[in-house]
Amino acid sequence: MQAHNATGDYRESIRTTVRLALWTLAWVASVALAKFGPERAWGSQQPVASWAAVAATLAVGIGWIVAFTRFLREQDELQRKIVQDALGITLGAGWVGGFAYIVADAADLVAYDVNIAAFPVSLGVVYLLAIAVGKIRYR
Repeated sequence: MQAHNATGDYRESIRTTVRLALWTLAWVASVALAKFGPERAWGSQQPVASWAAVAATLAVGIGWIVAFTRFLREQDELQRKIVQDALGITLGAGWVGGFAYIVADAADLVAYDVNIAAFPVSLGVVYLLAIAVGKIRYR
């Protein structure tokens, strides 16, 4: 009977992981549509379409947040700890790095402007590295 529960738990974990992956892909697609739609699909003369794309991005983003919380609930305690640690490191890196850039820019120490898209990409890299380090540390 216990093996059945373990198998059921494993299947549910896979199910929530797949749902999270699908929500992630949907959110990325919605962001791409909101970003590139005014230039390539409907033109900048259609603000209603652009606002609809932004609203869709927000709605899909909320769906992604719900999927992520369900994903976390299905993880075992160790995996949740690894993810929690990685999220804490990522939040800290974002705050410290972001404010350091703001202060350096305000003091005219920054020679060139950084594209804002580099910020979430760098946070993604920090998160993935923190997950990898956590998995190695808790082997």
